Amino acid sequence: MASEPDREQEGGQEEEPEELEQADGREGATSARPDAYDDLLEQYRRVSYLGDANSVLMWDQEVMMPEGGTPARAKQRGAVSGVQHELFVDDDVGDWLDELEAAGTELSAEERAVVREIRREYERKALVPTDLVEEISEAASDAHPVWQEAKETDDFDAFAPTLERLLDLRREYAEHIDPDADPYAVLFADYEPYLDLETAERVLERLRDRLVPLLDAIRDSDVDLHDVEGTFPEDRQLTLAREALETLGYDFERGRLDTAPHPFSSGTQFDARVTTRFDESDPLDSLGSTIHEFGHATYTQGLRRDAYGSPLGQHRGLTVHESQSRLWENHVGRTRAFWELFVPRFNDVHGTDLSAGHAYEAANQVHEDNLIRVEADELTYHLHIILRFEIERDLLAGDLDVSEVPAVWNEKMDEYLGVRPETDAEGALQDIHWSHASFGYFPTYSLGSVLAAQLYAAAEDDLGDLDAQVRDGEFEPLHEWLTENVHRHGQRYTTDELVQEATGEPFTADHFLAYAESKFGDLYELER
Repeated sequence: MASEPDREQEGGQEEEPEELEQADGREGATSARPDAYDDLLEQYRRVSYLGDANSVLMWDQEVMMPEGGTPARAKQRGAVSGVQHELFVDDDVGDWLDELEAAGTELSAEERAVVREIRREYERKALVPTDLVEEISEAASDAHPVWQEAKETDDFDAFAPTLERLLDLRREYAEHIDPDADPYAVLFADYEPYLDLETAERVLERLRDRLVPLLDAIRDSDVDLHDVEGTFPEDRQLTLAREALETLGYDFERGRLDTAPHPFSSGTQFDARVTTRFDESDPLDSLGSTIHEFGHATYTQGLRRDAYGSPLGQHRGLTVHESQSRLWENHVGRTRAFWELFVPRFNDVHGTDLSAGHAYEAANQVHEDNLIRVEADELTYHLHIILRFEIERDLLAGDLDVSEVPAVWNEKMDEYLGVRPETDAEGALQDIHWSHASFGYFPTYSLGSVLAAQLYAAAEDDLGDLDAQVRDGEFEPLHEWLTENVHRHGQRYTTDELVQEATGEPFTADHFLAYAESKFGDLYELER
């Protein structure tokens, strides 16, 4: 998970001067650019810097902060969020935006993109009172330890009042922005502003319609894939996680690796951190989550450093962010080619004698008893997402009471995945997102997976045999392709424009479905 992800120089990986030189979107600009643009961008940068500081406070709370620090941290984060909001909705911001809209062609294409993005945010944020922003931030900080303890003690009732409060606050937030709209659609737009909720629903329905029969065929298959069994100490898993990051090209001078109960990535292009977690019975889980978070972090590290603090130096949205993590996790880290490269090091660290084929099968098993989303295989993962999407949408609409969530969760798990959780800790309490008040986030996971397949197919068209490059440990061509076609653009393009620019076609689930049916059809020897 990109931690509600936070935000290279044009043309790739050139060395940066130590002193930050910031771009202002002037590519192709006229000399008559209004002063309002500079004023607007300077104000936006201050807002952005405060958001990044708040992100570090959040990272510390989840990774290093002592348990007793929550009351103070909640106040700190609430205060930062409040100041950030007040700066953004200042009357001057609206005046500058109006002046720049009237200026029209006096702005370059990049400048117009900057103004478009700031106006989109401004128009939403200006409708929300500052005290509500502070209250949501404080409530989310307070909620984190409540959720964590409820999960540890398997006590959903202990979290229920907190969840109810967060839902009330988010409903109020959505009502301020658009009282006539579906509150879920309003919240979804915070995470994916340019692919509408109808698109998300259409994609999720298509995945469900194609993946359920595929999963049924896999369950009926006589093929049993290899597994990795044994005890794998955490210190060795940490060693391997770090080596995987180094192998893939993670820049440790601008990042770090830590552990957290729920893996995530956060930061800026100057400081993009990843976390993972360890299960001594499942070494592939920590490796997979590390590679997943690497994908988030390499996107963040690939954003233009000279545009830090500007929309041109920020990620395009969580669909695109998730596409990067799923691309590296699945289209690289779960391939036979990757295991042909990496299995010797895995064997050295853990004292095993796996073949590349054995490891490849183990990394791609479809488990019938899959209860936990972050441990799910590529296929069942999307049914986990659909379940959460349906529940939180009903919660926000008032069609489902918080007290009913565990029962409905278990029923949907049984219906969609053929398994029923025995505890709420492995059921309705397993995800951190609701404690962050992140309602509307989940669909971006599936949208990102779909986009990952589309981007990987386009990269392979341009770069040739990517499996051969992965097998040889040559990741730089793929890094450069993604930086050139995705990372360096920041928010210059809308999501659909970026997809068209990068792949030459509109956003589509075709590539993911073809990839999934081919890969798992081969693994499980299915008739096609």
